[in-house]
Amino acid sequence: MELASKDSPVRLGILLSGRGSNFRAIAESIRAGRLKGVEIAVVISNVVDAPGIEKARELGLPVKVFVSAGLKRRHHDFNVAACLALHEVDLVCLAGYMRLLSPEFVAAFPNRILNIHPSLLPAFPGLDAQQQAFEYGVKMAGCTVHFVDEHLDHGVIVLQRAIPVHETDDARSLAKRILAEEHVVYSEAIARVASGEYEIRGRRFVKRDS
Repeated sequence: MELASKDSPVRLGILLSGRGSNFRAIAESIRAGRLKGVEIAVVISNVVDAPGIEKARELGLPVKVFVSAGLKRRHHDFNVAACLALHEVDLVCLAGYMRLLSPEFVAAFPNRILNIHPSLLPAFPGLDAQQQAFEYGVKMAGCTVHFVDEHLDHGVIVLQRAIPVHETDDARSLAKRILAEEHVVYSEAIARVASGEYEIRGRRFVKRDS
C-alpha cells in the first residue's frame, strides 16, 4: 500500500485528547532522525486545553481543536476528517484520542488509521487495560499497534511489544513500563506502514519481500 511517493514524506495526522506522550515520542523520533520519510502535518484534539496541543504549538506544528462535547459523533468526525483532508494527511495516528470513531470516519481512511493500545490484543481491550492485566494475574503484558476498524481495539495488528510482569509490580508500575515501550514501538510501527512494503492477508500484517 503506497501512502506517498518516494520523493514525498508520508504526512501524519495526530489525534489526541490529553497529554499526548505518544505524540511527543513520535515527534522526537522524527526530529532525531530515527523515524525517516514522515512528517507531522497536523495535530488535532477534541479538548481545548489538552497538554498535547500546547506541546504541538511549542513545536511549531499546525494544530486544530474540534470540541466534541455536545456534538453528535458523525458531525464531529466529519469536521475532523475534513481537516485531515485539508492538510493532505496520508496516515492518521491516534495518540490517546479518547473517542470512538464513527464507521464513516473509518471508511474514509481504510487501513490508514493507527492506534496504540496498552495490552497484548486481543487480551484486555477497552479502558484500564493495564489494570485489567494486573488483576488477571498475567505473567506477560505489553502494547499493540493496530489498524483501526469499526470495532473497539479490533483491527489488524501491525506490531506488538511484550514485557514481563514482575512480582514487585503493581498496576501503576506496570502501566509505566508499558508506556515506555509504547514510546518506542509506535514509531517502529509507523515506519513499517509508511514504507508501504507490506500486505494484509486476512488479519495478518505481512512484510512484503523486497
